[in-house]
Amino acid sequence: MAIEQNSKLLTMGEAIARYVPSGSSVLMGAAMEQLIPFAAGHELIRQDRRDLTLIGPISDILFDQLIGAGCVARVEAAWVGNVSAGVGYNLRRATEQGVPRPVEMIDYTNFTVALALHAAALGVPFLPTRSTLGSDVLARNPHLVEFRSPVGGEKLVAVEALAPDVAILHVQRADAQGNAHAWGGLGVQIDGARAARRVILVAEEIVEPEVIASDPNRTEIPGMLVSAVVHEPWGAHPSPVQGYYGRDHAFFHEYHERSRKREDFENWLREWVLGVENRAGYLERLGAERRGTLGVREHAWSAAVDFGY
Repeated sequence: MAIEQNSKLLTMGEAIARYVPSGSSVLMGAAMEQLIPFAAGHELIRQDRRDLTLIGPISDILFDQLIGAGCVARVEAAWVGNVSAGVGYNLRRATEQGVPRPVEMIDYTNFTVALALHAAALGVPFLPTRSTLGSDVLARNPHLVEFRSPVGGEKLVAVEALAPDVAILHVQRADAQGNAHAWGGLGVQIDGARAARRVILVAEEIVEPEVIASDPNRTEIPGMLVSAVVHEPWGAHPSPVQGYYGRDHAFFHEYHERSRKREDFENWLREWVLGVENRAGYLERLGAERRGTLGVREHAWSAAVDFGY
């Protein structure tokens, strides 16, 4: 495709180097269990980012890997672990033993993370909710504050707005200017794009602007919000991308076994992250045969729509 002069296309290495310095707060895993930007997380590790604050609802094993690599100072999330097996061993070592470094945990629920990002997207300081009343989450998160409503006096919780320095979001396709199509379960991606100060968009495909313009209602993230676009096929593996590949359950199980002990995790990290130069090297190690088993088994195309008058 022809790339226009206002293209925002960068390599993953360039995007991370330019927009995610050490000390940043980073939203990842915003689409819950799909579209997790593992390739971006691995590049953060390779570029030796430190003192990151990780934000997200469910990151699956990505946050656990970044914690184990020593990149993380704080986690503001609803859950960190391995969906396939439950336990995030690096998170446990960091919070219980300070290995490889202590990590501060600020606990949210999935709903309060969503409200915090939505408040930032709306440009308001907080949003009220009844959620978490009566729970101990309030004692573990200074950004959730109990108050009396000025209308009716009801007891509520104020969820403070949460604006990450950068949101790294994986999508199915985008044009070079950052206008993106995403579908399937999107979690809090849309609010995340609007809440963050910068957005790095990682796309399975880069398409002509006419493709995006042909279906404007699917343009969940507009290019005006995007700082960088990275073309990274299979950049969300081992998480799934609807319409492109399924979840690699075996990979999650293998990680579970190889992260039980610190030394085993370090070997895993050298093999899958530090021992490869980029995502191309990762995919070569993964192998074409294994990728072939994860392809879409049964296509389910949407019906065409007519945007004409």
